[in-house]
Order: sequence, then C-alpha cells, then structure tokens
Amino acid sequence: MVRAPRLADFVLKMPRGAQVIYPKDIGVMLVEADIAPGTHVLEAGTGSGALTIALCRATGAEGKVVSYEARADFHDRATANLEAFFGKMPAWLEVRLGDVRSVAGTGERFDRVVLDLPEPWALLEEIGAVLSSGGILCSYLPTVNQVQQAVLAMRKAGYEEVQTIEVLLRTWHVTEQSVRPDHRMVAHTGFITVGRKSYAEP
Repeated sequence: MVRAPRLADFVLKMPRGAQVIYPKDIGVMLVEADIAPGTHVLEAGTGSGALTIALCRATGAEGKVVSYEARADFHDRATANLEAFFGKMPAWLEVRLGDVRSVAGTGERFDRVVLDLPEPWALLEEIGAVLSSGGILCSYLPTVNQVQQAVLAMRKAGYEEVQTIEVLLRTWHVTEQSVRPDHRMVAHTGFITVGRKSYAEP
C-alpha cells in the first residue's frame, strides 16, 4: 500500500544539507511562537526547509512566510524539498538567498520571527526593526552557552516573557504482555527560546 507521507515522515527522510529541526521541536515552536493562519513570519536560516514547510502550513494562504538562507547550497536544497512536499512553491512563501539583516531596509513588518542561526543575538537590532510591537521572537539553539547569550541579549533589548524550553520524546512499547517505555528515546536536539517584543520601545 502506498500512502502520502506525514510531515513527520517527510522531515526525517527528505534530502538535507543542513541538520533539520525535528518534528518534536517543530510542533512546540509553532505553539510557543503562536503561529496561526494569517500570521506574517520571518524565518532565518531556511536550512533544509523542514521548519519552513511547517510554517507555511500553519500560516496558510492568508499569511506570509519570508525565509532567508545565506548559503546557496542550502537554499537550493530547501527549495527542492519545499517543491517536493507541496508540489509547487506556495504563493505565500518567499525563499530568499542572502543575509537576513537586509530585511531591515525593506519596509516589511512581521508578527513573528523564527531564527535557526548560531548567533541570534547579533541580529536583534535588525530583527527589532521589522518585528511588530508585541510580536514574538523564537530562537532554536543547540547549546546552553548560546542560549545564555541569546536570553541575556533579548532581555537587554527589551524582550519580555523570555523563556527557554527543551523537548524530550519517549515512545512506548505496547503489547498484550507488557507496557513499558522503549529502551531508546530522542532526548536533546535543541533549545527553544521565545520572547515577546515590548509594546514600549526600549
């Protein structure tokens, strides 16, 4: 029997250049960043496109997703993955090759910013210029050192309600004879940090 893959299946099996954000983290990021139909989202970097796919599905045609990727090889891979998943590039998605800092001069405004970059604290000035007051910044980082620097910088920049979470996924073995946790689990993949831009400019 042939079935269309779920998003979780596609993300884990699709060709990748950059490491993907895993489904266990993608779902939480969408909820914690409050991304819904009609939301305008700025993403950087696109990577292999896993989170971009989820952002497009969450915002829907009423919203908009603009995704920046600095590396041409990752940009090309993500574009191919997006087209493979959707059939064609969604009309409300724009994948841009270049530095996300350049968005500061476009006059665009976003409700949410999602960053999968190693130094998100270095972009806060440019991001703050395009993120609406009360908008949410969500960052995905692999190490505690990066998280500490990001959180302190966000607070200094005037972000409120800043919190960091980690998601651990444990599947279970269920049979007639026994019910127990599986011996292996997907533990640390990354830290999710969210904060809300102050309504009053710092």
